[in-house]
Amino acid sequence: MNKKTIIVTGASHGIGRKIAKEFAHLGCNVCINYNNSKPQAINLKEEIISENKNASIMLYKADVKNRAEVDEMVDTVIKNFGKIDVVVNNAGIAEYKLFIDITYEDLLNMFNITVAGTFNVTQSVLKKCMIRNKSGSIINISSIWGMVGSSCEVNYSTMKAAIIGMTKALAKELGPSNIRVNAVAPGVIDTKMNSNLNHEDMENLKEEIPLNRIGKVEDVANIVKFLASDESSYITGQVISPNGGLVI
Repeated sequence: MNKKTIIVTGASHGIGRKIAKEFAHLGCNVCINYNNSKPQAINLKEEIISENKNASIMLYKADVKNRAEVDEMVDTVIKNFGKIDVVVNNAGIAEYKLFIDITYEDLLNMFNITVAGTFNVTQSVLKKCMIRNKSGSIINISSIWGMVGSSCEVNYSTMKAAIIGMTKALAKELGPSNIRVNAVAPGVIDTKMNSNLNHEDMENLKEEIPLNRIGKVEDVANIVKFLASDESSYITGQVISPNGGLVI
């Protein structure tokens, strides 16, 4: 992984933050993408540099919904690092609502960030770098709820299911170009995104999980690192779900 160039979208907090840190510790060139979380992104860069002053980190503000901003980000990364080897499409939002309360605006916003955002970043990197180089790994962060659905998270589940469909179809299309596309579908992970769950809810969830614990961000980051590495060179079109056995 040393000196591979990685873009991690939505990298300023949660799972994306841990993924960016792990790649930086491996000696990669890391583009930390953020949109509305500049202080957290700056803090992440400072934290990484404090642990390794030679870390190669770039902060870049870009709204993944905005194709022009995405293209500018990709161009800047290529200009600075020469290539892009791995994309981790992590940017996304959560929503907990009854289906009948979801507005059309909610639907479009969730789609634009989660699905269109993944589309924009992936297509831009493919056009500008990966197809020409006939090499690359695209890793899309989906969710367990994209696999099996979740009550009161229909909007979120729908978009994460779309990510899985995109992953499988694109893997078939890009295989001849030696570009791999996989998805990681985390179960219940201890992040801010699950802040809507109270202590009792979390304890009840733990009882349903065979490994009897809530997942950690490193449980997801470890799989992403594997899928980005040459050790997974024969893996594409797969959905790997770190969920503690909640869904098998």
